Amino acid sequence: MSDSEHRNSKLSFLAPTQIVVIGYGIIILVGALFLSLPISNRIDGGLNFIDALFTATSAMAVTGLTVVNTARDLTLFGQIVVLLLIQIGGLGLMTISTFFSILLGRRIGLRERLTIMTDLGQINLSGMVKLVRHILEATFIIEFIGAILLFLRFQRLMPYGKAIYFAIFHSISAFCNAGFDLFGNNLEGFTTDILVNLVISMLLIIGGIGFVVISEIYHIRRTKRFSLHTEMVLKITATLIVLATVVIFIFEYTNFMTFGALPLGTKILAAFFQGVSPRTAGFNTVPIGLLRPYTLFFMMILMFIGASPGSTGGGIKTTTFGVLIMGAKSLITGKEDIEISWRRLSPLTALNAFVIALLAMLLISGAILVLLITEDATPIQIMFETFSAFGTVGLSTGITPELTFIGKLLIAFTMFSGRLGPMTIALAVGMRARKTKYRYPEEKIMIG
Repeated sequence: MSDSEHRNSKLSFLAPTQIVVIGYGIIILVGALFLSLPISNRIDGGLNFIDALFTATSAMAVTGLTVVNTARDLTLFGQIVVLLLIQIGGLGLMTISTFFSILLGRRIGLRERLTIMTDLGQINLSGMVKLVRHILEATFIIEFIGAILLFLRFQRLMPYGKAIYFAIFHSISAFCNAGFDLFGNNLEGFTTDILVNLVISMLLIIGGIGFVVISEIYHIRRTKRFSLHTEMVLKITATLIVLATVVIFIFEYTNFMTFGALPLGTKILAAFFQGVSPRTAGFNTVPIGLLRPYTLFFMMILMFIGASPGSTGGGIKTTTFGVLIMGAKSLITGKEDIEISWRRLSPLTALNAFVIALLAMLLISGAILVLLITEDATPIQIMFETFSAFGTVGLSTGITPELTFIGKLLIAFTMFSGRLGPMTIALAVGMRARKTKYRYPEEKIMIG
C-alpha cells in the first residue's frame, strides 16, 4: 500500500467537512504553541496560551482581531508566524497541502479533491487541481504587485529593509483580508495617503471577490462572457461598495472625531476605504471606536454580508445575500422560481442560502447573549465585536484586549466558524440523513 493510500485509509471514516475542520483546528493549535514560545513575543512573563490561541485563530481565520499589539508585543519571529497563518488561512489549508503534493509529484486522489472542493467552497469537482494552480499563481502575483506599490510609499518613511518587510506583510494581510498591521494603530496614520488607501482597498476587493471570479476576469477575452456566479459577485460587490461609501460619508460628515475636520476629498477617500473594509478586512484609517452608533450598526450589516464565496473573506457571502433578496422578490411578486439575469435558480440553492443565513444569525445571537453577560462593555460594542468576528473582518471599537477568558474563547470560536462557514461547521458536527425511498404526506401550516 502506498503512503497516499495508507493516509487515505486512516481518514476514510471522516467526511470532507470534518477533515477540513480538524485540519484548521490543528493548524491553529500549532500556531498557538509557536506564538506562546519566548522567541515569539516580548511580553513580560510570556504570552499566555489563551491569548496565543486567540491570536492564532484570528490569523488563520484572516480576521485581524487582536488581544496583543502585533507591532509592539510580537517579535519578528512571532510576526512571521502570524503572517504564515494568514497566508494559510487566505489560500486555504487544502490549497497549501495540494501545492506540496504537486511539488513532491504525489497523485491527488478523489477523496482529496472532494476535500479541496469543500475547503474552497466550490460546487463542481472537476478541475480542482487546476483551480489550485490558478489560486497559487494569482495570489503570489497580486501580492507581489501590492508589495511593490506599498514599498514605493513605505521606503520614504523607513529604512529599505524594513520597508520591504512592511510592504510584504501588509500586502499579504490585505489580499488575504486579514487586517493585521505592523504600525500599532492600524492605518490611521495614512488617512490622507491616496496611494496606501487605494492599494490596500484594491487588494481587499480583489481578495474578497473570490478566486473563481478572478480567473474568469483574467480569461474574459477567451470566454467572452461571465458565469452567473461572477456576474452576481461583481454587481453585488460594486453596489455594496458604492452604497457603503455614500452612507458612511453622510453619517460621519459632521463627526469631528472622525471625518469632520478632514478636507472634502479626504472625507470621500476615508468613506470609500471604510466602505470597503467592513465587508472583508479589519483595516481602518479613522478610529472605529469614535464612529457614530448608527454608522457602527450599518457596518454590522456589511460585515454580516461579507465577501464572496471561494474568497479570503467571511460573512454569509454576497451571492447568499443576493439569492435571499431575489427569493424574497419572487415570493412577493408571486413567482414560483427565483430568476436572475434570465436564468432560474434551483430550490435547493435558495434553501441553502436560507439555512446559511439562519445558522449565522443563530450563532451571532447566541454569542452576543453570552457576551452581554460576561463582558463589561456596551451592547453596541459587543454586537460590533461579534459581527466583526463572524465576518472575519477584524474591526473593533477597542474592547478586544479587555475580553474575559470566556469572551476570548467565544470570539475565537465565532472567528473560526466565520472562516469555515456555519454550514461547514454544522455538517462536520452533524450526520447527514440517509436518503429514503418514501416521502411523507404533504401538510400545510400557517406562517407569517
